[in-house]
Amino acid sequence: MNNNLFNIKDNVVVITGGTGVLGRAIAKYLALEGAKVIILGRKEEVGQKIASDISEAGGVCEFMKTDVMNQEVVQQNCDDIMRKYGRIDTLLNAAGGNMPGATIAPDKTFFDLDASQFQTVLNLNLTGTVIPTQVFLRPMVAQGKGSIINFSSMAAFRPMTRVCGYAAAKAGISNFTAYMATECAKKFGEGIRVNAIAPGFFITEQNRALLTNPDGTFTQRGQDVIRQTPFGRMGDPEELCGTIHYLMSEAAKFVTGTVAVVDGGFNAFAM
Repeated sequence: MNNNLFNIKDNVVVITGGTGVLGRAIAKYLALEGAKVIILGRKEEVGQKIASDISEAGGVCEFMKTDVMNQEVVQQNCDDIMRKYGRIDTLLNAAGGNMPGATIAPDKTFFDLDASQFQTVLNLNLTGTVIPTQVFLRPMVAQGKGSIINFSSMAAFRPMTRVCGYAAAKAGISNFTAYMATECAKKFGEGIRVNAIAPGFFITEQNRALLTNPDGTFTQRGQDVIRQTPFGRMGDPEELCGTIHYLMSEAAKFVTGTVAVVDGGFNAFAM
């Protein structure tokens, strides 16, 4: 019997989009659990500060600038990580985002959708998951073991108003996760696992203005979220950490192709 099912000490973990509210909380938790964390992101100053804070707290963490939609840049990141650490155990595809033109406000219609911004949102979320997966999967296949965890969303389950492009991209990520789980298991063996996490509603820089007013109270949309969340509150970023820890550890050795929901009951709510 393996008593170290949840041991992730010395695991080399790559987090794309690691400078966001959720990414930084996850990075700190994993580093303090003994993992070696590499944050990839676009905001160099922010990323360096996060890595420095985590290092000062006693964890091993560094930042590398990237562009998840540029395969050459991501490959260089991978080469640098492999040169330093010799392996990659987990990839967290947390990069993503939205744009005003890919959303449809209540006073607008589908005809106001900006097709180019819609495409950009699809690229950032979906292609920005596919490219790092393709790059970082290679060393995992070579070592015969690895865990990939993608970031889906409540919008993948329920096509929410407004977020047209984002919802389509996240639904694609859930589908891609299931596809890759089968693809990897069939062609590279059971050592490679691909899962996703679907966070419920957490206040991030991306949705803060949509869900909260300047004084911190909830907007109408924020109130709608709370009304449909049985726990009656938004999530705390740290509440994603346990599920991610599980999915990347030996405790989830027979788990692949799943989308783990962490949402305070939002997706289970009926009326």
